[in-house]
Amino acid sequence: MRLLPLCLALAAALVCLPPDRARAEEPPAFWTNEWPNTDFSRASIAFAEVISGGPPRDGIPAIDDPVMLPVAEADIPGREPVIALELPGEVPRAYPLRYLTWHEIVNDRAGSVPVAVTFCPLCNSAITFDRRLGDQVLTFGVSGKLRNSDMIMFDRETESWWQQFTGTGIVGALNGAELTVLPSWMESLDAFRDRNKEGLVMARPNAVRPYGRNPYAGYDGLNRPFLYSGDPPPHGIEPLSRVVVVGDRAWPLSRLAGGATIEEAGLTLSWEGVMASALDTARISDGREISSIRVRDRNGQDVPHDTSFAFAFHAFHPDGTWMLGE
Repeated sequence: MRLLPLCLALAAALVCLPPDRARAEEPPAFWTNEWPNTDFSRASIAFAEVISGGPPRDGIPAIDDPVMLPVAEADIPGREPVIALELPGEVPRAYPLRYLTWHEIVNDRAGSVPVAVTFCPLCNSAITFDRRLGDQVLTFGVSGKLRNSDMIMFDRETESWWQQFTGTGIVGALNGAELTVLPSWMESLDAFRDRNKEGLVMARPNAVRPYGRNPYAGYDGLNRPFLYSGDPPPHGIEPLSRVVVVGDRAWPLSRLAGGATIEEAGLTLSWEGVMASALDTARISDGREISSIRVRDRNGQDVPHDTSFAFAFHAFHPDGTWMLGE
């Protein structure tokens, strides 16, 4: 008769533990060999959700401290997409996807702000983070692992794992920590150059890669994402259709076709022009035209947002709000 109260007490104690302490799951043995400094006792995800993307740790090498050139010296096709970063008081910077497609993370400083400019091709997710966390400045690399087809990053200081789509620590000493997302967006190099005559553009990295080529040719025309086993988006939305993501809301990019502007939820989503898709043809500069979107608040200030694939939004925000305009 004493066994039941004891079991109830143990269950209650387990529930009260922090999520990373309550886990009984052990990581695969080869993970601990590959990641000897990662604290796998602290995790907020199921390890079964993590799969290999193919390349090993650092097999896709992040770029540290890139060389930046005056925008007038950029010698890449003007319709190619870049990630634009325009922080108040700092010189505007552009990071071409022809480089990020092959490196996925750039650790840089925009003036006084240490930033990580990231791009996950499988989710078409381009997000810029402030690398400061408390009194630390983190430096990020590509783990070679995926969750919901999205890149898992790691920081070199603690070897914690981070979900690129959310900027949240998911495994390790920094499990549960959240990076600050900075406003950035994808647009053509021409659009960036027209607006920022004194801006800077990331120079070609000193690495042997076929820059300008797309290793994911035809990807954004597929019916199903690569290495994704989750549920499709609701409302009949195609998994690889693009959506504008702001927090836990997503607007179908099709609503902004033809230069439309949307004013909803205290935000203004505006069509800013077109650029080449980085995930269409074998040569990025030949990619079909897709829309570039910018999001601002009621005061006209840029708001962190991303134009990613619909399946990724649904995977990481299953209870998110779909802004369908109905």
